[in-house]
Amino acid sequence: MTTQTYSRADITDWRPEDDKFWNNSGKSVAYRNLWISIPNLLVGFAVWGMWGIITVQMLNLGFPFKPADMFTLTAIAGLMGATMRIPASFFIRLSGGRNTIFLTSALLIIPAVWTGIALQDKNTPLWVFQACAFLSGIGGGNFACSMSNISSFFPKRLQGTGLGLNAGLGNFGVTTMQVLIPLVMTVGVFGAAGGGSMVLLKDSGWILGKIVAGTPTYIQNAGFIWAAILAPLVLAAWFGMNNLMTLSPNYGGTLAAFAKIIYLWGITCAVGALGLYLYLPAPTGLGLLNMWVALPLIIVATLLVMKLAAFGEMKGNIAKQFEIFSNKHTWSLTLLYIVTFGSFIGFSMALPLSITVIFGVSHVPDAAGVMQHTLKNPNAPSALTYAWIGPFVGALIRPVGGWISDKVGGSIVTQVISAVMVVASGAVGYVMMQAYGSATPEQYFSTFMWLFVLLFAASGIGNGSTFRTIGVIFDRQQTGPVLGWTSAVAAYGAFIAPVVIGAQIKAGTPQTAMYGFAIFYALCLVLNWWFYLRAGSEIKNP
Repeated sequence: MTTQTYSRADITDWRPEDDKFWNNSGKSVAYRNLWISIPNLLVGFAVWGMWGIITVQMLNLGFPFKPADMFTLTAIAGLMGATMRIPASFFIRLSGGRNTIFLTSALLIIPAVWTGIALQDKNTPLWVFQACAFLSGIGGGNFACSMSNISSFFPKRLQGTGLGLNAGLGNFGVTTMQVLIPLVMTVGVFGAAGGGSMVLLKDSGWILGKIVAGTPTYIQNAGFIWAAILAPLVLAAWFGMNNLMTLSPNYGGTLAAFAKIIYLWGITCAVGALGLYLYLPAPTGLGLLNMWVALPLIIVATLLVMKLAAFGEMKGNIAKQFEIFSNKHTWSLTLLYIVTFGSFIGFSMALPLSITVIFGVSHVPDAAGVMQHTLKNPNAPSALTYAWIGPFVGALIRPVGGWISDKVGGSIVTQVISAVMVVASGAVGYVMMQAYGSATPEQYFSTFMWLFVLLFAASGIGNGSTFRTIGVIFDRQQTGPVLGWTSAVAAYGAFIAPVVIGAQIKAGTPQTAMYGFAIFYALCLVLNWWFYLRAGSEIKNP
């Protein structure tokens, strides 16, 4: 029976495991889709994570919000980016690869432009910024559909390499954002159309060092720059990418594909908004739930609503994708991916705040001997100068992790990096404790940064190894949804890590957060050995 096609982008014959087919035509098609996918994913990460930098600069410019208000922006973006990954993991089967990547990237233009407009005026109400942060979660959601799409183009023997390149170079969006935003804020890139400048009330910084108070700053460029970059990227996705009909046989045409994506993300936004309202403290929300209750409820509610709200062809496709939840390896690999990507994105979000709070002040006791954390440290390092280094290393090394895993096996690589992360996390905790009790915390900064770079490097390698393991264990129909699901749950690290580290810093015990992470890594090290490395394991990998 001939498979129905809906556009010239549709490919009906796709046999990547056939070496002759791969070498003759498959390879060129796969890599064309990969090279277009990567920059779209990169900008998705950038828009998702930009609030960590924007909020720091808003405080430096004197926007009339408390630090606690600013934290709601990073929390909202982090939580929605993870939650939006849950339905996004099913988009490729429902709507086709080209259709999905084009629309999900194009939708990012909305929060990018709206953020730029909102930042032009200090009197913009907080709820507007919260709405922009909410929509920025689309960028976090894009990872699930992007990885699900690319996994379908490559043979199993190249899953680590293909997925490692897509994820690793895509993850450079974090570093790109941390470097590019401070840079474009220094000049009027968009001229009169971009609005005027504001004057820094506090010192800021960028990759080359400190920017002193009194310097004109174009903070609105932090949003506008991504809209300008996205415009050619979405056109490249539309004209250069493909829908594989072997994976998305009944997507129903372009408009139907778009409608399914918007519909599923719409109901996800409703669940996320309700969850945030119950979690966030007043005046933003009710503050009825703590984080460890709110997150599972949001995840379960999103899955339940998706299943109940599906209809027609969509209902059958979603039911088929839900079969991954009956496989125990879905759950073991979810935990292992939290170790790697959860740590990468969580520490990316938390590092600027950690540098500012721990090293930005001198920690000295008052007359009663009680430690105080309010005196400005004249030798403080700038968070905007150094925070990009760790994510840069983690993203740069991620494809290497996939390549090594293709050679020696994903699980053995995961085992080694988990052991490294146990030691490095414990060591970071100890250094945090020393710095947070010192009048001259900058003396510990070099050690702190090197240990965090080691954590990022290990998490980056582990990202590639975990993806390779998923590609080996699951068949082609289930690999994409499993990749999407595991990345969705791990993405909550963007929400959890800043909250946990921030709470422990407030309590005066920042080391406790890192010690807790070290214990979690150790438990997952045992889990990885039990399922994939021990002599009697069901699946040896290797």
